Amino acid sequence: MTQRERGVRGWAAARRAVLSGLRFTSLRLRLVVVFGLVALTAAVSASAIAYWLNREAVLTRTQDAVLRDFQQEMQNRAGSLPEQPGQAELQLTASQMAGNSSQRFTVLLVAENVQGRTVSGSSGGLSGFSLQDVPESLRTAVDKRQPVGDGNTAPYHLYWQRIVDDGTPYLVAGTRVIGGGATGYMLKSLEPEAKDLNSLAWSLGIATGLALIGSALLAQAAATTVLKPVQRLGVAARRLGEGRLDTRLRVSGTDELADLSRTFNKAAEALEKRVDDMAARDEASRRFVADMSHELRTPLTAITAVTEVLEEELDSESGGLDPMIEPAVRLVVSETRRLNDLVENLMEVTRFDAGTARLVLDDVDVADQITACIDARAWLDAVDLDAERGIHARLDPRRLDVILANLVGNALKHGGSPVRVSVRVEHTGGEEVVIRVRDHGPGIPKDVLPHVFDRFYKASASRPRSEGSGLGLSIALENAHIHGGEITAENSPEGGAVFTLRLPQDSTEVALADEEERPRENGTEK
Repeated sequence: MTQRERGVRGWAAARRAVLSGLRFTSLRLRLVVVFGLVALTAAVSASAIAYWLNREAVLTRTQDAVLRDFQQEMQNRAGSLPEQPGQAELQLTASQMAGNSSQRFTVLLVAENVQGRTVSGSSGGLSGFSLQDVPESLRTAVDKRQPVGDGNTAPYHLYWQRIVDDGTPYLVAGTRVIGGGATGYMLKSLEPEAKDLNSLAWSLGIATGLALIGSALLAQAAATTVLKPVQRLGVAARRLGEGRLDTRLRVSGTDELADLSRTFNKAAEALEKRVDDMAARDEASRRFVADMSHELRTPLTAITAVTEVLEEELDSESGGLDPMIEPAVRLVVSETRRLNDLVENLMEVTRFDAGTARLVLDDVDVADQITACIDARAWLDAVDLDAERGIHARLDPRRLDVILANLVGNALKHGGSPVRVSVRVEHTGGEEVVIRVRDHGPGIPKDVLPHVFDRFYKASASRPRSEGSGLGLSIALENAHIHGGEITAENSPEGGAVFTLRLPQDSTEVALADEEERPRENGTEK
C-alpha cells in the first residue's frame, strides 16, 4: 500500500469516527435543543404577556389620572373664563391649571378675543406648548360639535392621542368648554413611564435568558439521565458482538429502560447458553473425530501393511493370486488408500479446529517446491509449469505441498488437461507470492462456486461417494490462512477454472503473532 493510499484510508477512518461521534451525540443534542426551544418559547411568551399587561396597566393608570385632572381643571378654571378672554387671562389660567395639578402636564388654552382674533396662552410660556404641536386629527375631533340626544348629553367631548416626538412619548388631550369659551389642550410627557417599561423589558429579558440557561442545564441533566442507560446498553451490545457473552447490564428502577435492560440480560443469557451448548457439542464432535482418527490409525496401519503385500502380489510376474479374487484385492487396496487419506485429512482438520496447527518455516525456492510436488505425484506430463527460479519465500514447505497437491490434483481430476501453474510476485500492500492453477475443463457451475471450499461438499448430490473425501480444498484454504494468505476460485473467460493462491513472501510475522496469541488463548480457556 502506498503512502497516499494509507493517507486516504486514514482520512476515511477519521471521517467515519467523527460521523460516528456525531451520531452518538445527536440524540443528546436533540433533547437539549428541544428542551431549550420549549423553555425559550414559554419564557418569551410569558415575558411578552407580562410586559404587555404591565405596559397597558402603567399607561392606562397614568393616562386616566392625567385626563381626570385635566378635565377637572378645565371645568373649574377654564370654565370661569369669559367667552372672549384676552391672551393674558389665558396665560394666567393655563399656568394655574398646570401648577395646581400633580400630574405635571403642560396646558394650552385657545380662544377668540373681543376683536375676533384667535389668541392662546400656554403654561410653558411663548416657547412652550403651542397649537402646532397638537395633531390635526385631534384638533378636528375636539372642534367637531356632536349632536345632543338620548345617547349624548354634551356637544363636545374630551379626546386624547399618544404621539412620539424626538423619541419621547407624549400624551396629548383636548376639549372645549361647554357653553362657549376657551378650548384647552394638554401635553403630558410619558418618558418616566417609558423608562420604567424599558427597565421591565430588560428584567424580563434577563429572566428569559436565565430561564433558557436553566432549561439547558436541566435538559443536559435529563439527557444524561435518559441516555446513560442507552449508552450502557450500546456498550454492552458491542461487547456482546465481540464475543463476550457474559456481559450483563445492571438493572435499577421499573421504567421502560429498566425493562429494556432486563430483556437484554435475558437475551444475552439465552444466547450464552445456546452458544455454550453449541460449543460443547462442537467440542464433543471434534473430540470424537480426533479420537476416532487416532483409534483408526492402529488397525489402519496393519491393514495398510497387508494391502501393500497384496499389491506386491498383484504386481509380481508370478501371478500368485487367483484371477477370481484379483478384482476384490484391487478394491481393498484402493479403498484402504482412500481410508488412509480420509483419516489423515480428518486429523489435519481437527488440528486446525483445535488451534494446534503450527507453521514450520523455511526458506524455499517456490519453483523448486512446485516441481517437487508435481514430480512426487507423477504429474509432470500433465502440468505446464510457468515459474521462474529464484523466487524465494519463507513459508512452511509441507503445508505448501499440501495446498499445491490439492489444487493441482483437483484440477486434474475435475478439470481438463493441460493444467497450467504460474508463479508471480506481486506488490499489493506487501510482497506476495501469487500461484495460479488453471485447467481447461468446463469450469465450475455458478451454484457450486461459492461452496468449493466447504467441508464435505459434493458438487453433485446424486454422486455423494467419490474418490475424494470432500476435505482437500478446505484443508488447502486453512493452510493458506495459517500463512496469512488466501485462496480464491473463479472461472476463466477463456474456459476452465482458476484457483489463485496468495501467500506472504515472508510469513515470519504471522507465525510470531500466532505464538504470542496462543498463551493468552490457553490462559483464557483454563
